[in-house]
Parts: sequence; structure tokens; C-alpha cells
Amino acid sequence: MRAVVSIIVTLLVAAVIGLAPATNAQGQPPNPHVVIETSMGNITVELFRSRARVSVVNFLTYAQSGYYDGTIFHRVMRNAIIQGGGIKTDHAPKIEGLRGPILNEATNNLQNWRGTIAMARLGMPNTARAQFFINVAQNMNFNHRNTTPAGFGYAVFGEVVDGMDVASTIFPASARLTTYRARTS
Repeated sequence: MRAVVSIIVTLLVAAVIGLAPATNAQGQPPNPHVVIETSMGNITVELFRSRARVSVVNFLTYAQSGYYDGTIFHRVMRNAIIQGGGIKTDHAPKIEGLRGPILNEATNNLQNWRGTIAMARLGMPNTARAQFFINVAQNMNFNHRNTTPAGFGYAVFGEVVDGMDVASTIFPASARLTTYRARTS
């Protein structure tokens, strides 16, 4: 059976709500944190704004607009990835609010290690839109190797800082319905 995980993403931009300094020690704004609330538990990710600016802005824009509300982790590959961000609970593609493709930032040298979050894409490099995946294993074959479509890789733009145990339990064998959505604090 396939696990269906619906997602709620909560943006925790601490500097905006006054819980953290507006800049870090290097004078940069802090990296945003996003909480993916699922019926199986929460997954908190830190987004690497300075290393993957296009992907981070893209992801935050979708999250802040509520695009991820009611979507599911529709592609679950045991010991590899959980992918979400574009399919609704009725398994229909989410079209309303979908924006154009973005630049693939896989050349940023961030690796598809266990616990990282990356942009999903089609066969060509610059085709990522809203869908993303969490690596639940080391996926070095997803890293940038060259500029061909097969070798370009998938752009990592953050990492799980809490809830990796939740991400690791979302597998096809699960019969539980798990949902997620996005909301800004």
C-alpha cells in the first residue's frame, strides 16, 4: 500500500516575529525554518538562503501562499526519498497556484545526504516548480556531476533539523493517511 502523507508547512521566520536577532554573527539574516506538519508528526527544515536563494524563495513563496495545504507525499521510495508538493489527497495534480519553473541550483555543491530537502524536477535541469523531496538515505547519485540532463542533479536547499524520525517512517507499507499544509507564523 502507498502511504499518503498530507502536508502542512508552518513558516517559522523568527526574526520577523521578534524571537531571534534580525541578523546572525556574520551580519546575514537567519536561515528560515519551515515546519511540515503531518498526521504522523512534524518535520522541521532549515532553508539555506545563501546557498540556494532561488529554491528557498520559490519554496517559501509556495508555502506562504498556502499552495502546499492539502497536498500529499505522493512519491515514497523506501530508503531513498519522500516527495510531495504537487498532488492533492484525491491524487489529482494541484494546478491552481502553480508557477513557472525555476533555475536548478544543483551546482551549489550541497549534497543529497540523508536529511536534506531538494527540489524535484522533470528530465531537464531547469524544470523544478513546487515539488520537493526529503532524502531519507544518502542519494549521491542525485548530486550534480555535469551539465547534461542526466548529470545535472537535484538542487538541495535545506536540511531537516527536527523530525527525521517522522520522515523516515513515511513509507508505502503504511496504510495511514497523512496530510500536510503550509501556514506562516
